[in-house]
Amino acid sequence: MSFIKGSTSIDLGDTPIENIFIDVYMPMTNGTFVQVYLLGYKYSLDRDPNMEVNNMSIARHLNIPLSDVLSAWDFWESKQIVKKHKADGEDENNYTVEFINLKQLYIDNNYKANYNTQVNNNITEKKSDTYTCSPTDLVEANKVPEIRDMFVEINKIIARELAPNEKLKVIELLYQYNIDPPLIVEAFRYSKKQRKVRHILSYSAGVIRTWYDKGVFTVEQLQEYLIKQGERYGLYSRVFKSLGFGSREASEAEMKVMDSWIDEFKFDLDLILAACQNSSKTPNPNINYINGILRDWHKKGVKQVADIENLDYKEKKTFSYKPTQSTPKIKTKFHLAKSRGDKYTADELEQLILNNQKQRLNR
Repeated sequence: MSFIKGSTSIDLGDTPIENIFIDVYMPMTNGTFVQVYLLGYKYSLDRDPNMEVNNMSIARHLNIPLSDVLSAWDFWESKQIVKKHKADGEDENNYTVEFINLKQLYIDNNYKANYNTQVNNNITEKKSDTYTCSPTDLVEANKVPEIRDMFVEINKIIARELAPNEKLKVIELLYQYNIDPPLIVEAFRYSKKQRKVRHILSYSAGVIRTWYDKGVFTVEQLQEYLIKQGERYGLYSRVFKSLGFGSREASEAEMKVMDSWIDEFKFDLDLILAACQNSSKTPNPNINYINGILRDWHKKGVKQVADIENLDYKEKKTFSYKPTQSTPKIKTKFHLAKSRGDKYTADELEQLILNNQKQRLNR
């Protein structure tokens, strides 16, 4: 699907809307609040002094109740993208609406020293020692490649796009616990694949809190923790990382094969990872290839990493080939007889050939 903008020969005016509003703020609310914002924004760009605009005229123009207009301005003010300035008089609904320049918000937050500084400066601390994030924080976070990749991976896991308010909750988790974005992805994957939960966002938040309390702040620490807890998820993740599969999830068939390494072969993680390292001999290693290595080791009685070295030594000793200093020439039946030319010199051979040719010509 694509979109094409048509052209016109008559200029009827344009109202430029910042993309930040369309991408970040517009999906947050209903269409009525968006209509109020856009119409008010258009009026802010019109310089006609004869045009009188107020909340009541906006309500009539959009054919909506006045209360909806007032609620819309309250909502956008809570998102910190407009400011209401009360005017003199008794009418509480008579105020001026100032539209905040969203591009300037972006520019103000664009130059941070590094990611850690970004995290610390984007945290707003409450009295209860919890944290909350604003849409501005989401705009700021989306500039970080690691966070953008995190959202992409989460979308794949839950098979849909995260809503803006859900993204804010994820960013809040990231800032609150100061953990790596890949660890948040693992929390969603763990919740979705292992626990089959329905409310995955809230459950993933609980998983992250548990891991944080256990001192787990990185994916590597998570793998060690889960393996110690007897969680097969940690094994799958560690094997896939060793094989360079990135963030790809293990299929049911692959998990079944990896389970057999523990349940049937009784192998520990070190021995399994040794097989993964051994897979460097092939350009495209996969689970079946590793399974072939481990099954062969199992048949030959390998039970620990030290046994691999002994096995390799025995196989090399059995099938070793030591080349000699000089390779003898191979003789065939054509080399058994001594050549007749051995008793003639080169000049004698040449004269003999000439004489034979003269005899043939004389015939």
